[in-house]
Amino acid sequence: MLIAPDIDPVALSLGPIKVHWYGLMYVIGFASVWWLAGRRAQRPGSGWTTDQVADIVVYGAMGAILGGRIGYVLFYNLDVYLANPIAILRVWDGGMSFHGGFTGVMLAMWLWGRKQKKTFFEVADFIAPWAPIGLGAGRIGNFINQELWGRVTDVPWGMVFHNAGNLPRHPSQLYQAALEGVVLFIILWLFSRKPRPVGAVSGMLALWYGLFRFAVEFVREPDAQLGFVWGAFTMGQLLSLPMIIAGAAVLVWAYTRKHPHSNHQHPHA
Repeated sequence: MLIAPDIDPVALSLGPIKVHWYGLMYVIGFASVWWLAGRRAQRPGSGWTTDQVADIVVYGAMGAILGGRIGYVLFYNLDVYLANPIAILRVWDGGMSFHGGFTGVMLAMWLWGRKQKKTFFEVADFIAPWAPIGLGAGRIGNFINQELWGRVTDVPWGMVFHNAGNLPRHPSQLYQAALEGVVLFIILWLFSRKPRPVGAVSGMLALWYGLFRFAVEFVREPDAQLGFVWGAFTMGQLLSLPMIIAGAAVLVWAYTRKHPHSNHQHPHA
């Protein structure tokens, strides 16, 4: 049995300004995407400029934060926020929905692509390989905040979280950081090394994220305010099912249509 490290959620204090680890993880994630995607854009024939990368990262960040927060409010804790609407702004306390953030990012990419005369999947396929970096960073933020822990377990690596009682639990935040961050990044990096049909890289992201999230939910503690929402399934699993179906459908569509490949440039830096 292990004890989860008790890390101060505030990484840095500058007078009245407090920089929280959770927010810092988002900054690290977006900055990493900006840097890596910017290096890819510099390759000859990429079809992208570094200014466009900076622009789409800003759009994506806004979509992720707004969508993630709105999704959390709507899917997980609507009654609490209706009773105290100002708490919606306290994003540094945690409470972000990936599925809401994913929807927000898709909307942001569609709006930006429309402005730049690029199709949705042109934008999505370009950004998709880097998305796991932000996902992994966000899960590390959850671990530091000691939130979204797993169910009680007797595995040797079970951890006691200070706000979850005295019983060891699955460190599900670390499972998700490994699967949604590291493993998913490797899958997309390897997959997108070769030219793929338009939409294929985006489909892989949706499919594999959905599968990983659905699997980890079996050892993650259901949200206290919701519990199991349908039989033995959690809200996270029900929200992941459409991603799995949509990802598989996009892959089938990408490989059965008669148009050529989209990602001629390798995405790795």
